[in-house]
Amino acid sequence: MTRRTTIAVALDGAGWHPAAWRDPSARPTELFSTGYWIDLARTAERAGVDFLTIEDALGLQSAAFGAADDRTDEVRGRLDALLIASFIAPTTTRIGLVPTVTTTHTEPFHVATGLQTLDFASRGRAGWRVQVSGAAHEARHFGRRTLAPLDLEAVRRGDSALLRELFDEARDAVEVVRRLWDGWEDDAIIRDAATARFVDRDKLHYADFEGAQFSVKGPSITPRSPQGQPLVTALAHQTIPYELAATSADLVFVTPHDDSQARSILDEVRNAELRVGRTGRPLSVLADVVVLLEATPELATAALERLDAEHGAPATSDALIFAGTPEALVERIGAWTDAGYDGVRLRPARLTRDLEQLAEWVLPAFDRADAPGATLRERLGFERPANRYAVEETAA
Repeated sequence: MTRRTTIAVALDGAGWHPAAWRDPSARPTELFSTGYWIDLARTAERAGVDFLTIEDALGLQSAAFGAADDRTDEVRGRLDALLIASFIAPTTTRIGLVPTVTTTHTEPFHVATGLQTLDFASRGRAGWRVQVSGAAHEARHFGRRTLAPLDLEAVRRGDSALLRELFDEARDAVEVVRRLWDGWEDDAIIRDAATARFVDRDKLHYADFEGAQFSVKGPSITPRSPQGQPLVTALAHQTIPYELAATSADLVFVTPHDDSQARSILDEVRNAELRVGRTGRPLSVLADVVVLLEATPELATAALERLDAEHGAPATSDALIFAGTPEALVERIGAWTDAGYDGVRLRPARLTRDLEQLAEWVLPAFDRADAPGATLRERLGFERPANRYAVEETAA
């Protein structure tokens, strides 16, 4: 039986090219409106996209890595990703909604309840893209800690002490969130008017977590949500993030630029799983790619060059920038899945044009028949996990 290809779409402002807001298909006056995001989500849902991710950060967008800039010719400002997902949820029925929520500076308790609420609002279609913040100027928004400027060379080498600290904190944050999600057993709410008992207090459990950056008692104020554990995802580029994904996530996004790198990255992910002692289901691995689509290679190249000229320099990205035809993109996706990838996360260079191109020409090339089940976990083939505390009680 042919394995179903997972296809996700990453939404960010007017698109992933910094000059996308100047494209004729763009809707720059609507970027901060609910209607804009609902339209994008419905377009993706009609096309059969499995889930959306929504970008976010604790600072304004910047062309400088880990620092603020003073450019005024690119989109600046954004809505909160978790709240975007929450107002999209009741307007859609099938597509998964995976907002970016940063672990640095934020309280795991609030992260947990916010994502649980999204899971209720979407009837089981919530996920979480875990992200860290290493920028000193973002730390100053909160005033609780001071971060030294990132050493970019150490980050590239993968031996940055700050990077390790941030990702260790992220690992702890995910652990706390997962404990809080299990803090209520599935049958904790009994609603027995005759005995005046709304909840069985014996089925609420403390998180009891003590870590370097925070301690959390629990339990959550929100009952266990439809999926039990919303899908946890992470973007990873090197050893430390691969190990976070292997320890804490269900699915990881990676950024291969060619077939050789695709194979080596997949090997690195599997080796990270071995190093951290991951048990159970292996990570699902999706390849990220920025996409700009036109009917011919020449038209796609010309469109990219036009955007680059408006930007004043060629666009750069951590992911492969693919400017070509829908047919060539389908072949590229096929090569990744043949190499062992579970699918792709497509980053439209221009919104709305490239999302529409994906919907009309790329998604129909794949089997988009609905996977069984109504939740995001079920759609991607993940079981609903047992509650850890109920399992412990059974074992006792």
